[in-house]
Amino acid sequence: MADNSIHISSSPHFTFGNTTQKTMMAVIIAMIPEIIAGTVFFGPRALAAVLISTAACVIFELLFQIVTRQKVTVSNLSACVTGILLALVCPSTVPFWQLVLGDAIAIIVAKGLFGGIGANVFNPALTGRAFLFISFPAAMGATWAAPKAADCISSATALSSLKGGTLDSTSFDFFQYFLGNRAGCIGETSVILLLISFLFLLAIRVIDFRAPLAMVLTVAAATFAKSIISTADFIAAAKDVAIALLTGGIIFGATFMVTDYATAPVTKGGRLVFGFGCGLITWLIRNFGGYPEGVMFSILIMNAVAPFLNNITSRKYGYGKKGNRKPVSAKIVQEFDVKNSKEETK
Repeated sequence: MADNSIHISSSPHFTFGNTTQKTMMAVIIAMIPEIIAGTVFFGPRALAAVLISTAACVIFELLFQIVTRQKVTVSNLSACVTGILLALVCPSTVPFWQLVLGDAIAIIVAKGLFGGIGANVFNPALTGRAFLFISFPAAMGATWAAPKAADCISSATALSSLKGGTLDSTSFDFFQYFLGNRAGCIGETSVILLLISFLFLLAIRVIDFRAPLAMVLTVAAATFAKSIISTADFIAAAKDVAIALLTGGIIFGATFMVTDYATAPVTKGGRLVFGFGCGLITWLIRNFGGYPEGVMFSILIMNAVAPFLNNITSRKYGYGKKGNRKPVSAKIVQEFDVKNSKEETK
């Protein structure tokens, strides 16, 4: 009778000398350029939003863990990351009390009630933003503060104009959009800084490239295909792709959201499918949905699919590649068992 049991060594199996605190600190460092740019473009109120949101998330997590008699883990900096992320994906004009309410949803509902860091199904920052977006749509995107005039000037985003068919690509300032000098959320506007943050996190191996790349390429490919079919103009299609990537929050989402450890797949294949799904849903919402942007909803939808993707793309411990049901280390396991039984008889 075949032995189908799984043999693994006792833990720990692998160690890389990394900790949650170090990982979160690296993400915070990566977001500093976006915080500075948001302050420069939208004024001191943007910085105040980041600081208030960060403090609120830390306080909510501390209080929740004390009340529920859990170990206090605010020192791992994950609450700080959630607070910064939520502020960066909000407009600088959002009322502070609404932002704090979003922080409470992010920390208590999306994170704490699911068991804390690593156990949450949905990205906490995006969950908080989704709550604010649904509850306070006027404050979260009916109009957007223009750069350097956050207190008085508002304008529609290019995505809204593109969706309504009123965007003139010939007058579109690609360079300024690349720099980030445009209306939008605090941390989503500067594509060049987001790319720098992405490369930094990639270089120090805090994130994996598969999900972000799959997401961006899917949006680009789908946008190009739709444009080339409707216009039969390669240059116009290329411009539409550039506009799709320079506007909205796709680069921010690809850098900081789809790379989240807790809510994205852990397998290589799963990450590719995850990124593809995020990109496809983003494109579908942008082109056929009721909202001009779809990054937030696409990532939250795919968060729910992540455990399934892990299941269908993972390998079983103790076995070789797909189709090879024989334990890859049968001889080692046998020798290990013999050695153990000899020591037990002693």
